[in-house]
Amino acid sequence: MNDKNISMRDILNEKDKTKRNEKYEAYVDQVTPKHSLLVNMIWAFVIGGSICLMGQIFTNTIESMGVSEDNASTYSMILLILLSCLLTATGLYAKLAKFGGAGAVVPITGFANSVAACAIEYKKEGNVFGIGCRIFYIAGPVILYGIFTSWVLGLIYYLV
Repeated sequence: MNDKNISMRDILNEKDKTKRNEKYEAYVDQVTPKHSLLVNMIWAFVIGGSICLMGQIFTNTIESMGVSEDNASTYSMILLILLSCLLTATGLYAKLAKFGGAGAVVPITGFANSVAACAIEYKKEGNVFGIGCRIFYIAGPVILYGIFTSWVLGLIYYLV
């Protein structure tokens, strides 16, 4: 009879576990954000295109002031980096990146954001051990592999 009672308890426990798991799965479905791939791609295109358009507007405006095309492009990049750092410092770039996804990671602004975000995050640890040591925490691997890849491709170009 005791074995029968244990079996009944096990059955009741299994039913409780099943109900609990079903409730948990329903909760997870409720709180998990729903993403549409098409909508995300459209917003990435719009945000990334807007950043590129802004850079082109900067370049054209600077060129219209009599600056050479090469120098105007350089000044335009500097302005985009400055704008990205300012938006990062105010917390607006994170919102833009969350909204625009991959479009906000346009190389020059995304790179500036990653460097500025690390500098801001580790500022409390001091200038040397905080900012100095951690500023390239995210951007460092990009720089490393970029330089290494360009070296390999340069070597291949030289040999061929």
